[in-house]
Formats: sequence, structure tokens, C-alpha cells
Amino acid sequence: PPDLELRSACGQGGSVLQSPFSSFSGKKARTFDLEAMFEQTRRTAVERSRKVLEAREREKEEQAEKEFRSRATDPSASASSATGAESTLTQREPVCSESEDSSDEELTGPSMQSQTSAQGPAEDTGDDDEDDEFIGPPLPPGFKDSDDDNDNDDTEEEDNNPVKKIPDSHEITLQHGTKTVSALGLDPSGARLITGGYDYDVKFWDFAGMDASLQAFRSLQPCECHQIKSLQYSSTGDVILVVSGNSQAKVLDRDGFPVMECIKGDQYIVDMTNTKGHTAMLNSGCWHPKIKEEFLTCSNDGTVRTWDVNNEKKHKSVFKPRSVQGKRVIPTTCTYSRDGKLIAAGCQDGSIQIWDRNMTVHTKFHCRQAHAPGTDTSCLTFSYDGTVLASRGGDDTLKIWDIRQFKKPLNSAERLPSFFPMTDCCFSPDDKILVTGTSVKKGGGSGKLFFFYRETFQKLYEIEVTDASVVRCLWHPKLNQIMVGTGNGLAKVYYDPVKSQRGAKLCVVKTKRKERQAETLTQDYIITPHALPMFREPRQRSTRKQLEKDRLDPMKSHKPEPPVAGPGRGGRVGTHGGTLSSYIVKNIALDKTDDSNPREAILRHAKEAEENPYWVAPAYAKTQPKTVFAEVEPEDDETDKPEWKKRKI
Repeated sequence: PPDLELRSACGQGGSVLQSPFSSFSGKKARTFDLEAMFEQTRRTAVERSRKVLEAREREKEEQAEKEFRSRATDPSASASSATGAESTLTQREPVCSESEDSSDEELTGPSMQSQTSAQGPAEDTGDDDEDDEFIGPPLPPGFKDSDDDNDNDDTEEEDNNPVKKIPDSHEITLQHGTKTVSALGLDPSGARLITGGYDYDVKFWDFAGMDASLQAFRSLQPCECHQIKSLQYSSTGDVILVVSGNSQAKVLDRDGFPVMECIKGDQYIVDMTNTKGHTAMLNSGCWHPKIKEEFLTCSNDGTVRTWDVNNEKKHKSVFKPRSVQGKRVIPTTCTYSRDGKLIAAGCQDGSIQIWDRNMTVHTKFHCRQAHAPGTDTSCLTFSYDGTVLASRGGDDTLKIWDIRQFKKPLNSAERLPSFFPMTDCCFSPDDKILVTGTSVKKGGGSGKLFFFYRETFQKLYEIEVTDASVVRCLWHPKLNQIMVGTGNGLAKVYYDPVKSQRGAKLCVVKTKRKERQAETLTQDYIITPHALPMFREPRQRSTRKQLEKDRLDPMKSHKPEPPVAGPGRGGRVGTHGGTLSSYIVKNIALDKTDDSNPREAILRHAKEAEENPYWVAPAYAKTQPKTVFAEVEPEDDETDKPEWKKRKI
């Protein structure tokens, strides 16, 4: 049968695979193309089964011809066959059924292939393309349909219940510091996370390189003593925009090294268009979604400026938001649209103003009463389809706008407290859910992450993050993971093992690396392979043996004496008292020379100065006059003198 022939052909292929290993005798290993070998085996099996079927059909045709000839030569047999046709038919049917049962019992493999191949060689040739794709016996009927039905049912359930799309079943916590995490950034591929905070630090986290200890691989302070306001990777992920509390934005590469720094403007010029850069504290910034060299910043000097990474000496263009009276307004947040053609800014007077990127003077869209005047609009973000704008206001509201009808919000959510000027909001990857965080006072409960349905603004879900404010939130579309920055120095990552990809899943499964003990006693071993034998150091076999040897050495294992605490002992002066007094006491204790008689102290070096003159050149050594020192007169006994003649001390 064809299935047995297929097995025999595969067995031959297996013997071919094993032959180089069985006859391996130091020769170069041969390489095999397994796919080509399996394809050849399959074709030979199909060809053999086709030949067998054709041979069977020929036998049947020859047998039928013989019966026909025998009937033609024997008329009585033909007559009897004509009269008893029904009886012969009824007799043949049970025989055929018995033979079919016996053949079913004999065949151990699947009979589907033999049945399909028995339909004729023409059908086999027509199904060659299907055979190329599927090797082996066909699947049971209805198997594929049942899987598809289950998948369709699951997707329908998720569509009907968007809460199931939120990846919050698992979480990890990254300890940034103790102060507020005010900036979060993920590169487009989702491999690296950066966090910035009120402690001036920017930390780099690599999901693929981290283990379960969840430690950052780099920490730096790019803007010295300025709080980090915003961090964002460019569209290609090769550079990072850092916006801090000073007036100059910085661009770093992936490893944290500086690429460029924006120039500072002249604060004495009234018209901000004529200044080359910002003159006051920055509030926000972001990259252009399509042009990888361009980014946007807004500042307290009342301007929104675009920059080019390759030109740090001057901005590209300036946008100046204005109030109803035409006065200067401070923009607190800014962003690009998804296609990069529009620039939006939220201002302190409660307005949202949108410009065409190429038209800097007049706004294309604006809404004067978007939020309460005098509050800081902390975030603006466009939906992925580009038609809807979401705004997070300092008046504890979250609103969603259609920029084509910008007078009135589509939906609004209230009682969402926000204490930070950078509280975020973001859209889900499928554009159906809007996410934002809430702020709480110390001891006033826990900060939450709220999920709203975009169409109806119904609150779908909430996550209690921690007992501090939720400042930043970011839902990465590729990873399908939610990053959250909190007011107590934590960066949390929410994920689902099934729905999420890579990211936090990579580092959770890795075990913590064993900490190596500090080998303080071992000296650095210098490898000199070409040194002479007399200068070559003996190679260290193991660190443990060297440690044991150094422990026995009294010089290497000598413990340094601790600093003296208290009045001092053992000839060592204590460090009590002020710095100057302790210094004087130490010097008095160390100074052992007796300078009570200065003449003797000078004459102590007279002989040495005469033999080896230092201050007089050797040419004048013999011409120098002979030094004459005064003779010391013995002190007269003053006891005999009267009182008025005695020397007064």
C-alpha cells in the first residue's frame, strides 16, 4: 500500500542521513539539505503509489476481458447469467463487504490517503500543489473549522468586552528613586525604557539585559540640578529628547551621551521671534513623528519652537500663542499630530491652539474655553486615526475633541485630581480606550489608573497602582504593556503573559545573578606571555587559594587602624575639639626638635655647610671669608650683685 511505501522511502532517506555519521573517520562533515531530501522522498512515494494503482487497474481490466471472452464462448453460461443477474448481485455484495472489513483490519495506518489516491491518477496530478504544502496524512474533517470557530468566538468576546484587552494580570516594579517619576520614554521597538524624575536623574532600563533583580544599567544627570520634565525617543529610536527645568533642551544618544544642546536666547529682547532660543524654563517637548531630526519644545517665555538636531545654533520656527486680547500666553504642553502636519499647544488661559506646521502666524484651529483659565493643561495627545484630540486639564478633567468641530468637546470626564504639570493621558493601541492617572495627597489613599471607553466615555476599569500619585502613563502598541510613573519614585510595568510581547516578560524569567564577593586582597595579575622566565610571574590557578595565601601574610592582611575616638591613647592624639585646635595639638605632639637655644640649632649644621656649600657656588668656596662666631661668655653668678644691677627678665 502507498502508506507503507512512503514509510519505506522515508526509511531509506533516514539511512542516507545516518551514513556520514556511521562512516565518520576524521573527514570533513557533509552538509545535507533536509527539505530537498524530504521533498524527493515524498515524490518517489507518490510515484510508486501511482504505479501500484495503475497496475491494479490493469489487472482488473484484464480480468474483466477474460470473463467477457469466456461468456462469449459459452452461451449457456451467458443465458444463465442473464436469468440470474439479480441473484449474483445479491451474492457479491456480502462478499465485497467481507473483503472490505478484512482489508480494514489488516491496514494499521490511516486509510484516508489510500481512499483519495484510489480515485484515480488524474485527481492525484491535480492535487500536487496541495501535497507540496501538506506532508503526511490529512487532518480529520472539521478540525480546522473548529479552531477557527474558537478563535472567532474569542475575538468576538474581546470586541464585546474591551476590558479583556487591558494587560494588567501581572506587574513588575522598577525602583527609580525616592522622588516623583516625572518622565517616561520607550523606544519604538520596546527594548529600552528611560525614566526621569524630580531627583534630576535619568535611568536607562534594558528589558533584554535585565534579570529578576530589575536594576538600571545606567544612571546620569544630564541637566545637572534641574528636574526632568519630559523624555522621548525619536521615531527611529537612536536619540532621546530631554526636556528639563532649564531653558535648553538636550538630545542624547541611546547610551546617554550628549548629541546636541539647544542654544539659550537673549532675555533682553522683547520680541521672542528675534531670539535664537528659549529664554525661560521649558515645560514640554516631543519629536516629529515622521521627520527624525525635528523636535518641538514649549517654554514659559510664551513660545513654541521647532528645532533641527543638526543645527543647535538657532530654532527652525517659532509659534506664539495669544489670548483673546492678543496678549502673550504661556504654553504648558505641546504635541504633533500623528501625520506631523499640525502642532497643538495647551495654554495657561485654558485654551488649546493648533497651527499648521508650515504657517506660524495664525492658528488653524483653536478653542478658547477648553479648560478652566489659570490651570495648567498637562497633556495633549492625538488618537492613532488622527481625528480626535484628548486633553488632560489641571481642572481635574479629561476631555476628548474632534478638531473639525472644535467648539465643544465630544465627551468629558470630571473629578480626576491632578497635582502635577505633566499628568499624562494616552490611547490604547486599538484606539478604543483612553487612559489617565489621578493624584492623591500624602496619606489620602492610593493613586489610580482609569480606563475610559472612547465612544461613550464610560469608565471601563481602574487599577490601584500605589499609595502615591500616578503621574505618567504610557501604553506601548508593540509590546501591549502599560508603563506607569508614580509620585513615590516607582516605575511600574503592567503586562499579560498571553497578550503582551517581549518587554517585561524577558527579564522576569531570568534568575538573579550571584553577587561576586569583593576580592580586595588579590592583586591584579599582569599577563606577560613573552617575558623572560626570570621576570615571569607564576600564573594564578584559583582566586580562593590566592586569598588563603594572602590571609597568612601579615602585611597584606593587616587591618588599618581605625580613627581615634575620644581623648586618644597609645601615643595617638585624639581628634577632639575644633579642626584648628586638633591640628595644632597633632603638630605639637609630632614636633620633637628642641629649639630652646637657636644658636645651637644653627651651629648644628655649620660643619656640613662648610664641607658641602649649597647656597655658594663651588668656584667661590675658597674665597669666602672665614666665619667668626661670637664666643659664649659664661654667665656670671648674679647672686652677689645688688637688686638694681640684676637683669630683669
